[in-house]
Amino acid sequence: MLKGMALVVVNAFRALLSIVCVVLVAQASLANSIDAHDFESEQQRDRYLKLVQELRCPMCQNQNILDSNSQISIDLRNQVAKLVKQNQSDEQVKEYMVNRYSEFVLYDPPLDINTLLLWYGPFVMFGLGVLVFFLSVAKRRKNTQLADAEADDKAVD
Repeated sequence: MLKGMALVVVNAFRALLSIVCVVLVAQASLANSIDAHDFESEQQRDRYLKLVQELRCPMCQNQNILDSNSQISIDLRNQVAKLVKQNQSDEQVKEYMVNRYSEFVLYDPPLDINTLLLWYGPFVMFGLGVLVFFLSVAKRRKNTQLADAEADDKAVD
């Protein structure tokens, strides 16, 4: 009797889990379909898709505005669509976004004095790591040679 009740509970749990999964999948697909924009040409649609993939969500952690479902990303997608429909260039759209949200909104920030560390920092850190590695190897080799020389001197005595 207890096994039968446990089986009923497990089956009910599985059914509930299946329903939750179906609802989540339906909600995700619905969220993506709500954001439809009508463009005059395929070229405009392609520009829009390229731009929303290149712009970072100001609220999300390392996510572009196409993939994010935050309210600010929805607003930014709508603004990008509006600017593309007004036939503004990609540079004008990016400039508009940078003026409002700073260069953080760009996945590929331009090379200038403020972004030098961002662009060259990893190479400098790698170079420093290689330098420290070779200096420590040279120091260890020198210490080993000194220890061997002292051992030879003691062996001779």
